[in-house]
Amino acid sequence: MHFKETDLPGIGRKYWLHTRSGEHLIIVIHNDERRDLFHMEAGETPEDVGDMLSLVTLDDEEARAVAAIVGGMTYKPKFQEEREVMLEGLLIEWLRIEPHSMSIGRTIGELNIRQATGAVILAVVEKNREKQFNPGPDYVFASGATIVVAGERDQIRQLKRLLSDGRL
Repeated sequence: MHFKETDLPGIGRKYWLHTRSGEHLIIVIHNDERRDLFHMEAGETPEDVGDMLSLVTLDDEEARAVAAIVGGMTYKPKFQEEREVMLEGLLIEWLRIEPHSMSIGRTIGELNIRQATGAVILAVVEKNREKQFNPGPDYVFASGATIVVAGERDQIRQLKRLLSDGRL
């Protein structure tokens, strides 16, 4: 995660956030207490910002409500525990292939996913929203893809490490 803060004389302050998933969020806090949130298309480098995907303008009260919600002050998710109990230890997770992932360009078979981790890849949703169910050993991991996996907690932890570092 990259984070920058810049004064905007006569306007307010700008905050720029490059997320681990490669997206950009720019927040401008105006001197009149308005907040503009810009969701920007990711570029080739963390500093390279593409086109604006969306804009939300909030007043002070709305911004504070959103901050409380996003910050977890109003609700703490319990879904993880409930989900694990319901499925008796089997978890289903959605994992994003991050831009820095060592698995990019490698196949499921090459990484020997199932034998190495015990986890199973159920589906893949590519960055362009194309879906593939039950991908085979020839599937090549691509940046920005989201994979749906099933396994026990430790198996998924190993899979995350394998996808990110290229090894267990």
